[in-house]
Amino acid sequence: MAKQDDKALRQNPHALREQREKNLEVAIGRQVRDLRKRQRMTVADLATQTGLSVGMLSKIENGVISPSLTTISTLAHALRVPLVQLFSGYEEERGCMHVKAGEGVEIERAGTRAGHQYHLLGHIGSNNSGVVVEPYMISLDSESDQFPTFQHEGIELLYMLEGEMGYRHGDRLYRMEPGDSLLFDSDAPHGPEELMSLPIRYLSIITYPQQR
Repeated sequence: MAKQDDKALRQNPHALREQREKNLEVAIGRQVRDLRKRQRMTVADLATQTGLSVGMLSKIENGVISPSLTTISTLAHALRVPLVQLFSGYEEERGCMHVKAGEGVEIERAGTRAGHQYHLLGHIGSNNSGVVVEPYMISLDSESDQFPTFQHEGIELLYMLEGEMGYRHGDRLYRMEPGDSLLFDSDAPHGPEELMSLPIRYLSIITYPQQR
């Protein structure tokens, strides 16, 4: 078993963050109310400092109306917090994509010309994680040819499902059998070099920085 890096594995996969509000108006209202109360301000006090009416503030705190950006900025200034903090309780929609068996989208990549079939198993575009993940199911059949090695940014994980092959990464060749995995920096030359037992099927999961 590979030695684990204690520092890299400290994140608790079962930890849950504090529940966030899915309605933006309600999320802003709760933040305004909580910050006001922490500073021991009454609604009247905040009204005086912002120039907003008590009735308006009451509606904002209860999430009844959608305040303008100018109003939100005024509230943040009066509460002495960064404007973005008033949005901190909002839970943005998180991407999720379910692909049924056999329904992965076939993708044209360089290796396709050599008989390699690439099926994209899902894709999430813009997100808050800062990374893009591209999971592929790659199939090599009896007509497949070895293809010149690939190089691209990011990290890649291979997981063998069927068959046997020699997979090149840099100046090393790895014998891959069902159940084997290979995690590597994909900026080095890499690719299937020896097709030992066909057909071959494996998962390729590529991650790279999201362009901001």
